Amino acid sequence: MALLAALIYSCASIGHPMGGPEDWTPPVFIGSNPPAGALNNKRTKIDLRFDEYIKLENAMEKVVISPPQIQQPEIKASGKRIQVSLQDTLKENMTYTIDFSDAIVDNNNDNPMGNFAFTFSTGDKIDTMQVTGTVLNAADLEPIKGILVGLHANLNDSAFTKLPFERVGRTDSRGRFTIRGIAPGSYRIYALQDADQNYMFTQKSEVIAYNDSIIIPRLEERTRMDTAWVDSLTYDTIVERQYTHYLPDDVILRAFKEFNYSQYLVKSERLVPHKFTFYFANKADSLPELKGLNFDEKEAFIIEKNTRNDTINYWIKDSLLYMQDTLAMSLTYLYTDTLNQLVPRTDTLRLVSKQKLKKKEEPKKKKRRKDDEEEPEPTEFLPVRVSAPSSMDVYGYVSLTFDEPVAYYDSAAIHLRHKVDTLWEDVSFEFVQDTINLRQYNLYYEWEPTGEYEFAVDSTAFHGIYGLFTDKIKQGFKVRSEDEYFTLKFSVTGADPKAFVELLDAQDKVVRRRRVTNGIADFYFLNPGKYAARLINDRNGNGVWDTGDYEKKIQPEEVYYYPDFLEYKALWDVTQPWNIKEKPLDKLKADELKKQKPEDEKKKKEREQRMAEEQRRRNRR
Repeated sequence: MALLAALIYSCASIGHPMGGPEDWTPPVFIGSNPPAGALNNKRTKIDLRFDEYIKLENAMEKVVISPPQIQQPEIKASGKRIQVSLQDTLKENMTYTIDFSDAIVDNNNDNPMGNFAFTFSTGDKIDTMQVTGTVLNAADLEPIKGILVGLHANLNDSAFTKLPFERVGRTDSRGRFTIRGIAPGSYRIYALQDADQNYMFTQKSEVIAYNDSIIIPRLEERTRMDTAWVDSLTYDTIVERQYTHYLPDDVILRAFKEFNYSQYLVKSERLVPHKFTFYFANKADSLPELKGLNFDEKEAFIIEKNTRNDTINYWIKDSLLYMQDTLAMSLTYLYTDTLNQLVPRTDTLRLVSKQKLKKKEEPKKKKRRKDDEEEPEPTEFLPVRVSAPSSMDVYGYVSLTFDEPVAYYDSAAIHLRHKVDTLWEDVSFEFVQDTINLRQYNLYYEWEPTGEYEFAVDSTAFHGIYGLFTDKIKQGFKVRSEDEYFTLKFSVTGADPKAFVELLDAQDKVVRRRRVTNGIADFYFLNPGKYAARLINDRNGNGVWDTGDYEKKIQPEEVYYYPDFLEYKALWDVTQPWNIKEKPLDKLKADELKKQKPEDEKKKKEREQRMAEEQRRRNRR
């Protein structure tokens, strides 16, 4: 039977348990009950036989039964057999496929059998269509391993959320999937990280993907050239062979997790007496309204928030207030109710500091020097972290970051000097509070390449809100030469008008970000080295990648990787053409950047190492 022949992938020989050459060939399927490709089958227990002792690797993860089984089937290996017991009632006139992927390996050397699938039908015909493709993480094009991929003949959007899949497959370590045993027709295709194992999208926390196009499986006859070999070094003839190829074989699904719009107060904490923090589940357009119940909240705080307004620090200005053991307050904010609507909610909170205030101790006797004079107590200064690298980048800046908000500072006490010949000259500069971190201040200046500078701050220049002031600061640095950098410009084709490019290091981390303007994304003053790049089609122009929304039929924003690494030396000025759609998405991200590595490559290397060791043992005999 042709179907049975299709299931037998290669021949195998059994290794010698008492010595001799090792067995490097995979197991061979030799028979089953019911037979492979059986029609009108009513058996729910399937017995598969192989030519050698076998075992199953990660059966729960790799073996997929289609149509999907609501009750978990029993699958176990014993000796040279695999027994599968289906717990669901068989459906009439249905093709059943048990796809083992590469889960079947021999017992001795873990030689995988390959993509083995067993098929039977409860009707009088076998459906043979297949759909193949790849599932990628939409944000960074990482292959997703082990995600479910399913088909619906019901083309309504609600089928994904209300009905279980009709046919399913699962991705391997390359993100590749094949759904087998499909009947002719039109389908919608989805990917689902099925947390509740009901084969439908019912939880917002589940990772999903969907294709805007309808899938129509089809087949075509193709010809391939096979080589007939006389021995391992000499071939005899080239033979043309006809085979059936199933389409589509290049479906790309971009998986994402929908943004969690639920808003609520995650937690409130007061780790130290003088500060408390609120953490919210989501970003907000406005700050919550706080009212003191045992204190007057007016002008009581310096409020420090992040850009999303989901983490808010309240620095208490008055020591009489933060010395209170408990701060009672009401907090009114927008909350997502059971109807998924934002409504006002008021919580009553009682915040107790986890760090108790130190009690005033008895004055200690002051230490005396040898001359019998009292040693002065050391001054406690306002802590500050200075970022002024000794080798300053041409585009760099000086920053001061404080442990607490600054009450005020004296701008005349901040100095920047430039060394001209042998003399130091004061220069004007821009000194501003950071737009995101209110406890950080930045000094900007258009540095002269190779120039020497000195940054200095007089003592008591900065005063914190709790009475401390800074010590004097002095730090010198030299600006790097322009000859140490290179310039890279991408000439981009096929991008949206609001796209931006992220330059990446070899670990896929963002180094720089630039908008595409008139088809160009330019990066100046780059350190020589190895870089990758990705482009985001920023449809809403907010400067970040945005996820999708299935209910609103919004796909995640498109991400494209430059298909190769870029490596240039100092002084180079390069314009790199980049047609973002020249290659399919699954061919763009370099393997070196991928965190999800193919398992078959790892197993191949392990087998090659074992074979090399076996050959060395033979040579020593």
